[in-house]
Amino acid sequence: MKAISITPWGMLAAVALVALVAAPASAQTSIPMPTLSFGVEDTTEPSKIALSLQILALMTVLSLAPAFLILTTSFTRIAVVLGFLRTALGTQQLPPNQIIIGLSLFLTFFVMAPTWKEIQNEALQPYLDGELSMDVAAARAAGTMKGFMIRNTRTEDLGLFVELRQGEVPQGPEDLGLEVIVPSFVISELRTAFQMGFVLYVPFLVIDMVVASVLMSMGMLMLPPVLISLPFKILLFVLVDGWHLVVRSLAGSFA
Repeated sequence: MKAISITPWGMLAAVALVALVAAPASAQTSIPMPTLSFGVEDTTEPSKIALSLQILALMTVLSLAPAFLILTTSFTRIAVVLGFLRTALGTQQLPPNQIIIGLSLFLTFFVMAPTWKEIQNEALQPYLDGELSMDVAAARAAGTMKGFMIRNTRTEDLGLFVELRQGEVPQGPEDLGLEVIVPSFVISELRTAFQMGFVLYVPFLVIDMVVASVLMSMGMLMLPPVLISLPFKILLFVLVDGWHLVVRSLAGSFA
């Protein structure tokens, strides 16, 4: 008689099949299956309508949260400066985009921690404790964020959007709305980031020029200067503790 070989996986499958067949019907149907149901119904109660509008507004705010994080915090300046630094070094995709964005996020959390702590103490926690209404808490939180953005925005940029709006001139920057402060803050952050990027570019540009001049004087025209200058730029950046200086300058540049 021919012997039949059974693998361990085959034995395991056979045992599972026997257990499933031998199990009672009640045990096989005792596992509850969750169900979801959605519906739309008419209502005449104002409270239900207000609750639906609040949920819709909350979903809208959550969908716009990444834009608020980028445009109303220090993220823009930090990410642009780190991008300039990578380009000035000439290291192509090093550090990777994920590293730059991750470092920008954590530096943003560090810079914005005092502002967010003030929002927590003055607006969010009193609202959760029932001491403030949603409108008052939102107004306090918006006022704190406006204060941070105004401190880091040039007066010329604020004046630009006040002029473009062609409305009533406010008494002070605190009276401006977010529709004026946010774009003013963004273009001011971009201007500051480009200034810092230019300062970062200068020493590496000098190294490129020196290397190119040396190669040209030696008649080595076929050798790319970038290939020779890259190790010297990395060496200079490491010797001066470049990451420490860049992060220190970024964190200290916010008011």
